[in-house]
Amino acid sequence: MLTACLLAAAGAAFAQGSGQMRIVVAFPPGGPVDFVARVLAEGLAKELGQSVIVENRPGANGGIAAQAVAKSAPDGTTLCLSSAGAMAMNPALYNNLSYDVQRDFAPVSLVVNNVEVLVVNPANRANSAAELVAQSKLKPDPVPIASSGIGSMPHLAMELFADSSGAKLIHVPYKGAAPAITDVMGGQVSGFFGDVPGVIGFIRGGKLKAIGIAAPVRHPLLRDVRTLDEQGIRGVESNNWYALFAAAKTPPARVAEINAAVRAVLASDAYRKRLVDSGAEPAPGTPAELAALVKTDGAKWGRIIRDKKIVGE
Repeated sequence: MLTACLLAAAGAAFAQGSGQMRIVVAFPPGGPVDFVARVLAEGLAKELGQSVIVENRPGANGGIAAQAVAKSAPDGTTLCLSSAGAMAMNPALYNNLSYDVQRDFAPVSLVVNNVEVLVVNPANRANSAAELVAQSKLKPDPVPIASSGIGSMPHLAMELFADSSGAKLIHVPYKGAAPAITDVMGGQVSGFFGDVPGVIGFIRGGKLKAIGIAAPVRHPLLRDVRTLDEQGIRGVESNNWYALFAAAKTPPARVAEINAAVRAVLASDAYRKRLVDSGAEPAPGTPAELAALVKTDGAKWGRIIRDKKIVGE
């Protein structure tokens, strides 16, 4: 009881003296990470009793935003909402990374899980991932599959998919998800692995066709879309989670305060519904659980990056 009281008192002291909080996002406004950040910022402002703004710093697969937070004051007023890229992929993608994931950050909480879904143009005859694989083996040229960039989650999901299925694919990297999705809809490329929140609107609108979920279970918004496992294509699970990190040496009491606030926001029916309706799956956890996830995914994606000799741009 005494420990809880001390933590609460310490947290209140930090909040009173911290002023404005910033959530730095590694992507431009309008995308799924930005959407989650703005929902979270609104909820955290109420929970913590201080203003919370979202600052967009795109670039380098999340590295620019991560570096900004790594170099910020360790007081919990500047946080990074990062996808898996900056924390679990970049260390293997870049030889001269400007930050060290283990040294420079204090994990705060996982926020949402975002599984990958394989989408194609609705005119494509393939109604499943297995059918797309079969198509690829009959064609003289490999099937072009877009990604949001070299070393991105869509790229690595495609590599896993090709290895597992034996599909004849060629990687076509874009500068972000938006132009990649546009070209799938336009027929310039055949498919794309995307975060469900980033493509669900196009699927609902009939502009994209979902043919496989890269997760152990079906997605609640896409109940009719079979997982790749169900289609006999195993080992392609790809979760582009979003999580909050503070600068290293942020006081544990401040981290605990923010973690508790995140849990409260994600437990709120109103905020939770907005995230679920977008396709994201709220999944708060402890700082220790997030640290373990970063290590596990870092090892998984790092192995694939090294095996495929992928180098970040």
